[in-house]
Amino acid sequence: MPLSARGCLGKEVSNSKFSMNNLTRKSLTRAVAALGGVALIAGTSLALTSPDQQNNSSKPSSLNLKVDEAPLARDPGSRSSYAPIVQKVAPSVVKIFVTTETSERPMSGMSGRGNDFFRRFFGDQFGPGNRGFDGDGDGDGGPQLQHALGSGVIVSPDGYILTNNHVVKDAKEIQIALNDGRSLTAKVIGTDPESDIALIKVNANDLHALTLTDSDNVQVGDVVLAIGNPFGVGQTVTSGIVSAKNRATSGEMDEDFIQTDAAINPGNSGGALVDTQGRLVGINTAILSRSGGSQGIGFAVPSNLCRWVMDSLVKTGHVERGFLGVQIQDLTPSLAQAFKTERTNGALVSDVTAGSPADAAGIKSGDVIVEFNGKPVENASQLKLHVAETAPGSSVPVVVNRNGETKNLSITVREKAKNELASSKQEQGQNGQGDALHGVAVGELDQQTREELKVPASVHGALVSQVSPNSAAYEAGLREGDVILEINHQPVKNAQDAVKLTANRSGNDTLVKVWSHGGSHYLTVNDSNVG
Repeated sequence: MPLSARGCLGKEVSNSKFSMNNLTRKSLTRAVAALGGVALIAGTSLALTSPDQQNNSSKPSSLNLKVDEAPLARDPGSRSSYAPIVQKVAPSVVKIFVTTETSERPMSGMSGRGNDFFRRFFGDQFGPGNRGFDGDGDGDGGPQLQHALGSGVIVSPDGYILTNNHVVKDAKEIQIALNDGRSLTAKVIGTDPESDIALIKVNANDLHALTLTDSDNVQVGDVVLAIGNPFGVGQTVTSGIVSAKNRATSGEMDEDFIQTDAAINPGNSGGALVDTQGRLVGINTAILSRSGGSQGIGFAVPSNLCRWVMDSLVKTGHVERGFLGVQIQDLTPSLAQAFKTERTNGALVSDVTAGSPADAAGIKSGDVIVEFNGKPVENASQLKLHVAETAPGSSVPVVVNRNGETKNLSITVREKAKNELASSKQEQGQNGQGDALHGVAVGELDQQTREELKVPASVHGALVSQVSPNSAAYEAGLREGDVILEINHQPVKNAQDAVKLTANRSGNDTLVKVWSHGGSHYLTVNDSNVG
């Protein structure tokens, strides 16, 4: 039975040439609303290096780290005190004072970071001379000094200190306060914004270095201690457990966080998260908070990721990341059904860059990557990190699921160039209820529209000109300005194709491939309520 072109909008669409099965065609007005998708990030940029590092020809080729990779001895018996562990670890955790210079004066009493949902603790204001934060500048419009503080961990006896990139970013001067009362000047060896890790160094020897452990051995439920300098009150220890592993927040960085409920507050950034044997399992870096203080959800960069970044910074001055050349997203149950696989773990390939390592190896759009270099792939963020940590030039085995069949491939990873985007895209939204593409209007991609929306000439499909907020398509993630590329694996070249492909549905889900903000991804629209 033909359906009205009203969709869920409640008003007739005039001059529509196509009105078949819930999908209407409508001319796109020039005032298209902001695109609803999220920009694809297809890789990560190279790390920053400091001038000091570039001029330092005598730097060692590797760090003198103490590493203990033995699994934690998990004793179910109760512990009455963590004092011996704190006494062992405390001398390795330092306070970091940072001075930066800015041309803009913040508003009085505002740090500029109080409304961040994910608090990345660049530090807190302190001291009477804090002109940048307290608004006591002379008002001459010249450079303003800002002071901030954080924490760090000594990782080698000869003065290398691990901290967060956001703690020392744009630092004009860095002072380190050791646990024994000494104050030393530090220089930046290298920074890596993608992992939020930085390596700095002081001119000292025989320092008390913390032993690193294998963070892959950490288990949910393990007791951990967080040690740092919250709010500048002095070295503070809090306890908790590992709440979760392999967490990602924004998905735009190299994120494989250890989540903990140990209290972490501003100033803890760069501090230590240690196990009950006093070994470093992570660097505290962020919290999820609505108040700005600890609410029991903190995140730490795993020690294994820290080791990889530090090693790269010392050896080459930057982080060499592997590049695969795919756009990926998490595999949901509805997508798994559409791609004929019973698994819900893995990374779904939504697009493959022409000429990339993935293209050369035979990876195709719609493949589900379930194993990379011998490691199982749980989700898109995990695969992104596995690829980044792979040395360029390495040939690695990859296992994919294609239409329910397992295929073994080999991919030669190359180094990610600065101008290449990242390769991770999370599916937007969840399955909604209602008709498949009910309340959606589509139009043609003319030259002017391509220029306005920056749609490449190689992209062909139906332009989404309107999506009802009450529709299942909207809840699934479809937005105005998106370009529909495929419907149920069938290519869409124009608006008429889109109408035809929705005329006769089979099943309750419609699989739609969409181009948005520079890349493509899949989404499923649930039409289980259609009679």
